[in-house]
Amino acid sequence: MTPIYQLEMKVRDYECDLQGIVNNANYQHYLEHTRHEFLLSAGGSFAKLHEQGVDPVVARISMAFKTPLKSGDEFVSKLSLKKEGIKYVFYQDIFRKSDGKLSLKGVVETVCVVNGRLSECALFDELFAAYLKE
Repeated sequence: MTPIYQLEMKVRDYECDLQGIVNNANYQHYLEHTRHEFLLSAGGSFAKLHEQGVDPVVARISMAFKTPLKSGDEFVSKLSLKKEGIKYVFYQDIFRKSDGKLSLKGVVETVCVVNGRLSECALFDELFAAYLKE
């Protein structure tokens, strides 16, 4: 899929383990930060959504680690989006900036809890309408 959003970031020292590479758990932070920034760019915010009774939650994450990132590495997190039923599926890839090597392939399935119940989310459909065209 063609990316619809990308965000540049840099690895911080404290995100690395004793091997000198980014600890696997930190990649989830990178993916989440990218989704949050994408939501902001689309005109939404998690705080405002929550105030309206809409809470997007992660239902499933799949991550395939390819090339490790190290402290100081700059990278680009790219995002594509698809809707499947009530799920919003984010395809997220992370590339090391210095050589363009793929560092991680991720798929994040999210759903919306609206007023305490799992359901369709008209607000998300509206926010993401320009990106969900087939």
